[in-house]
Amino acid sequence: MGVRFEFDSANKILMTRLEGELTDELARETDAGMRRHLAEKSPHVHIVDCSSVTKFSMSGEWVRQLARRQPALHGESCRRFFVMPSTAGFGLARMFQIVGEPHYSSLTIVRSLDEIPTTLSLEPPRFESLESM
Repeated sequence: MGVRFEFDSANKILMTRLEGELTDELARETDAGMRRHLAEKSPHVHIVDCSSVTKFSMSGEWVRQLARRQPALHGESCRRFFVMPSTAGFGLARMFQIVGEPHYSSLTIVRSLDEIPTTLSLEPPRFESLESM
C-alpha cells in the first residue's frame, strides 16, 4: 500500500497514484506530498489515480476536512482529475467535490484514465518518478 508521485514535464502533468487500502493516515501523507509537488512543479493538470485502491477506509469527516482546505494551486490554472473506478471511491470523491466548492471547481471525477478529455491537447505523457511513500 502506498502512494507514488510522477511528473510529465512536457505536458506539466502531476500524477498521484494510490494503491492498497486508503486510510485517513495515508490520505494525510498523500495530501502533504501533493501540496509540496504542486507548489514545486506548478502543473497544468493534476491526476489522482485511485485505480489500484483496494479498500476505501477514509472517514467522511477526513474527506470534508481535506475539501475545506484551500488548494495548493488557486484558480483555473490547474485542471484536476480523480480517477475512481469503484463506487465507494466515486462517492468519496463526489463528497470532496461538493464540500470543496468553489475551491475545487476545476475537479472532474472519472472512472478510468481513458476518460480524461483528449481536448487537453497533450502529447503522449512520459512520467518520471518523483517519490514513493
